[in-house]
This record gives sequence, structure tokens and C-alpha cells, in this order.
Amino acid sequence: MYAILDIETTGGKYNEEGITEIAIYKFDGNQVTDQFISLVNPEQPIQPFVVNLTGINNDMLRNAPKFYEVAKRIVEITEDCILVAHNAKFDYRILRTEFRRLGFDFERKSLCTVELSKKLIPGLPSYSLGKLVRSLGIPLSDRHRAAGDAQATIKLFKMLLAKDVEKDILKEHVRKEPKFSMDTKLVYILDELPSETGVYYFHDENGEIIYVGKSRNIRKRVNQHFTNENPKSKEMQRRVASVSYEPTGNELIALLKENQEIKEIKPQYNKALKRDIFSHALYHHIDDNGYVNFKIGRASRTRNSITTFSSLRSARNSLSRWVVEHELCERLAGLHGGTGNCFAYTIKSCHGACIEDESAEAYNERAKQLIRKYSYENQNMLLIGRGREVDEKSALLIEDGKFKGIGYFNLNHQVNNLDIIRSIITPMENNRDAEHIIQSFLRKKHNFKIIQLSIQD
Repeated sequence: MYAILDIETTGGKYNEEGITEIAIYKFDGNQVTDQFISLVNPEQPIQPFVVNLTGINNDMLRNAPKFYEVAKRIVEITEDCILVAHNAKFDYRILRTEFRRLGFDFERKSLCTVELSKKLIPGLPSYSLGKLVRSLGIPLSDRHRAAGDAQATIKLFKMLLAKDVEKDILKEHVRKEPKFSMDTKLVYILDELPSETGVYYFHDENGEIIYVGKSRNIRKRVNQHFTNENPKSKEMQRRVASVSYEPTGNELIALLKENQEIKEIKPQYNKALKRDIFSHALYHHIDDNGYVNFKIGRASRTRNSITTFSSLRSARNSLSRWVVEHELCERLAGLHGGTGNCFAYTIKSCHGACIEDESAEAYNERAKQLIRKYSYENQNMLLIGRGREVDEKSALLIEDGKFKGIGYFNLNHQVNNLDIIRSIITPMENNRDAEHIIQSFLRKKHNFKIIQLSIQD
């Protein structure tokens, strides 16, 4: 027995949608033996684009039953049935989410007519319900309403059953969870994850961490791991038993924690960070005429650099912008060779240091501004950013040009001296990769407030 299903929703954030209309037809392979059709009060507003699409508006649902009032009927009509829907992963996810909110674990086998159609009727230009049934000559009325779409799905399913002579494809496509081709274990794991910025950890059945990652949306990123078809992802999908996570409030702290924990834990499925995550660096020296010169070169562990870059192209693009920003000389910045004045001098953006028309003292002051801005060597500063909660801020401490760690404080807490700052900071390792992550992040547009600290022993 089959339960042909179609659901309309409010739209909105993933796993926060509500049902606005549901239609279920009990089908024995030949005819409908029972049916249930109802509007549902989702207890939340419908997204405007959904109103335009379905014609269902908030006023229509004011007196409609809430989901808990129709839940028993849904359980009864789908009992011992295989759920069938067009894009079943969506309808089944929505239904299970609603039941889970009630504390009930709703579970049925399911079939997706999109996947069956692609197997049994290959080569069609589109497998959306409207275009598919139109190309097959199946009538469709009340498009984007639950009853109309479900009735069209019944007719489509009957055609698919007829085409599946050996029944092999039907058997192949029956599975507990159609959602993104994930098995039940992965779906349960994903349902518990937040759409927040932070670090996440894949654990095997023994609790060992086998993978560390970071994302601005943990649930979305883990979902990509769970639906990826490459061999590494498939192997992780088989081995992962649980996923834990740590919200960080902002991407910079997530990057730093991911970097440190991969180095410390050395998870099996993370690439070993044997090499630095940057390849080039910006250096400076004073030439024979007393002018500050800049040069991009390969990153070196034996030379102190102003800042580092992940590629030569990134380095050249950044330095080109900074030269314009600080009105420096292209030739002294190593961007152009040759002798005489640089091109920037002809358009008056260089003041003539290349031909000693500008004093070294005046030129070097602007060059040092660049160095101070893009290097935190010998600097003492606190970076204040978004915290994990609305009433919280994050803090990242740099002392004497060294990254010390991160912490969080409540907005009511006064961070006004170094002792208080140190007390909220969780120490982290200062290494070249951490330095690169911080410098690269601060070069971009960011929402951190930078407080220069006066360190006194």
C-alpha cells in the first residue's frame, strides 16, 4: 500500500518551515482507497513569495487546525504504507520535523517519483512536476496546491509502476530516508546541528575525532559532507557515529580553532598540515639612499616578514592596492623594475622617491604606516568581535606581536585592564599559520573593533 503525499509550507529557514496544507491519498497500486486533505495553521507567517506561488495566505489559515490536531489522522492513513512524493526528501523531512516537534518519531519507507522518473523515463528536459506531467500528457489542476499536485503524482506513479516491469527499480529506490541520499543515522545527526558559525568534529563509534572542520553555517557544511559522493566523503559517512560542535560567534575564531586542533589532534581525514598555509610574504629593507623598499618573496622561516599571503597573485594584488593607498613608489615597492621615475610619478600618485625628488624621511613615514597597519609585530592589541550570544562579545589578544588566545565576555562585564583581559582568554598556540590567519582576516573587511593596549609590567 502507498500513501501519495504532497505538502505546502510557509517557506523560510531550513527545518524551521511550517506546514500550510497537506494532502494524502492512500493508493493500492490501482485506485485510491482513502484520502486526507486539510489546510494547516503553521503558527508562523507565510513567506510572501510562497503566498504568490500557492495562493495560500495567512488569513486562510487563521481558523485551520494546527498540526497536532491532524497528526493522529496522518499517522493512521500512512500506517503500513510506503510514502510516495515528488521530491520525497522534502515532504518527508517536513513531516518528520513536525512530528519531532511533538516528541513523536515518525518513520516510514519512502519513494521519490523524481528519482524513479529519471530512471524509468530518461532524457526528458525537466523533471519538475509541472513540466514532467505536461510532457507525459497527465492533467494537472491547482498547481502548487497539495491536492492538485498529489493527484498528479498518483497518475505519474501509476505510469511508473507500469514501466517498472521487473520491479527492480522500485526495490532499489525504497529506503527509510530519501533526504539527500542519507541514511537514518546521518539524518538524525544533521537534525541536531545549528546553522551557526563554529567548529565541528566528526566522531567514530569509539568517540575518536576523525575530522575537524569550520564553517559559517555548521549544519549546511556538514550536510555537504553527508551528501558528497567522493570516496573520502563516502568513507566518512560510513564511519561517523556522531558530530559535536563548538559555536565561535565569528569566522576568525573558528579558523584559529580549526587550525590549532587539526595540528594537535591530527584527525585521520584532515590533510596533515606539514606545510604552512601560506606561500609568499612581504619583506622590507632600507636601500643605499635611505628609502624603505618592499619586496614580495617566498615565505621563509628564517626571515621576519610584514605579512604573509596564500599565493603570489594575492601578494601582488594586495601590495598594488597598498601602494596606491599610501601614495608610495611602484619601483621601490618592487612592483616594477627599471631605472628613473616610475609610472605612478607621471600621474602624480608617487611623490618622486624613485628619483629622490621626495626626501627619504617623508617617504619612509608613509611606508612605515603600511608596515604598522599590516603587521602586528611588537604590537599589543585586543580584537573585539561578535560573540556566541546576542549579549556576548569575543576577544582575541595579541601581546608583543604574539597571538595569546581567545575568550568571551558578557556586555555587562567591563574589560578595562590587562589582568581582566588575561583572565577571560583561553591560551592558544602562536604559530606562523595562526599569524597568517589573523593578518589575512584583518586585511579584509571585518567587524572587529581593534583596541591598542598599553602594556606595563
